[in-house]
Amino acid sequence: MSTHSTRRSLLLAAASLPLVAARPTLAAPGGRVVIATWGGDYGDLLGKHVEQPLLKPLGIEAVQSVDDGSQRRAKLLAERNSRRGSLDVVSLVDYEASGFAQMGLFETLTDADVPNAKNAIAALRQPQALPHIYSGMVIAYNPEKIKTPPKSFNDLWDPKYRGRVGLADILFPYNIAAASLAAGGTLSDLAPGMTRLSEMKALSPKIFATNEAVAQALKSEDIWITLAWRARVYQWRRAGVSVAAAVPAEGIMPTTFSASVPKNSQQKENAFAYLNAMLDARAQAAFAERMGYVPTVTNASLPPELAAQIAFTPEEQSRFKVPDFGYFSKALPQLQQYWSRDFKA
Repeated sequence: MSTHSTRRSLLLAAASLPLVAARPTLAAPGGRVVIATWGGDYGDLLGKHVEQPLLKPLGIEAVQSVDDGSQRRAKLLAERNSRRGSLDVVSLVDYEASGFAQMGLFETLTDADVPNAKNAIAALRQPQALPHIYSGMVIAYNPEKIKTPPKSFNDLWDPKYRGRVGLADILFPYNIAAASLAAGGTLSDLAPGMTRLSEMKALSPKIFATNEAVAQALKSEDIWITLAWRARVYQWRRAGVSVAAAVPAEGIMPTTFSASVPKNSQQKENAFAYLNAMLDARAQAAFAERMGYVPTVTNASLPPELAAQIAFTPEEQSRFKVPDFGYFSKALPQLQQYWSRDFKA
């Protein structure tokens, strides 16, 4: 496990990681490519800014297999021993991609396979997963109800917010991780976070199934404070929610939405072309404008006003707390059990 100082220096670097020796260049692409991914705005933007303008001219027909994530994870496991898988590109959260990569399910990706990868932020890359878009966890709060901006994750435990703290069920690993940082712990052992989070139960926190439900609770003033990705705060504000973002003193946990190629993909050449298009600077800027997620390539430029709302300054990047992906993927069942059986009960 690298030290935090090493991670901080990597996050500020723009050079790509040297991975493995490049494979021979493949022939020109064409045909189909099946991508398992999220729907909604994410899928729409892939179609509008990746598939139509960048892949269609290459003769590649992109087919989206849309689900909430659980189905694609199950399909990867079900097809792991098959020589001919049904998926060519798989979208996953960073720690999920790391877990499947450890199982040997994904191809190692090189700059020869994906030329635009040379522009990717080095510390967001994994050997078997390329970063598509990213954001970081902040404290989201109603500035009309909370006049002094929160400064720490620990502020969520302030008795004056009894019954006004809301948490998204879907973010349970990060909620526990934030509690671990609040307790002075690390992201390589979340036991302190589970203990700290249990202490919040006395303050009657409210749990919501989705990020959208959290936004509605903020808008109705049912809750005043929560944990969220900065990108979500941007989306909520655009939707008319009175919400602001505060950077916690403990640091910012980044989350990266990545893409990988299964080893049993039937269209690897097209899959590499798809990943290359996902890292196109113009496509990345479009995702930033619509969804508020920061580009993962250094050659993408954003309007200053937009960058001020969604991007991270060098000083903020220096305080990134990158999760221990190996630990996260292995501990996920325990974290899920704690969240469902102990915390929510």
